[in-house]
Amino acid sequence: MPYIVDGNNVIGHASGWEIGSSSSRHRLIDEVAAFVVSTREKVTLVFDGAPEDRIPDGSWHRGILVRYSRRGSNADRVVSSLVAESTDRRRLTVVTSDRQLATECRSRGAKTLGSDEFRRLVAHRQRQGPPVSDPGAAA
Repeated sequence: MPYIVDGNNVIGHASGWEIGSSSSRHRLIDEVAAFVVSTREKVTLVFDGAPEDRIPDGSWHRGILVRYSRRGSNADRVVSSLVAESTDRRRLTVVTSDRQLATECRSRGAKTLGSDEFRRLVAHRQRQGPPVSDPGAAA
């Protein structure tokens, strides 16, 4: 199931992390990248503000599609647009603890997961490690 993650919302719920901080963005990217490796899920990570020089808007970084809000917009609008543009909203999970955004996404058919729940899921998957391939499975 694909995930769309409200990055600043997740950062805002992490103790010691700072919204708008490049180091907090990179820390979240590192954690989500490990989640992608262990689950093979598709993740779009959306941040408020200007893109990082090393990670431009719309680029794939460590298996994650990274998006930023444009001037005059915010990550909530980007997330909402991504959900609206999806052809299979029922498979989407939007990660946010923003009640208004979560309600809007659910009304469009997407599932939602709170930021704290997502961080626990990511931590749990990191402890489990990457999936083990079945040597007998078809390639």
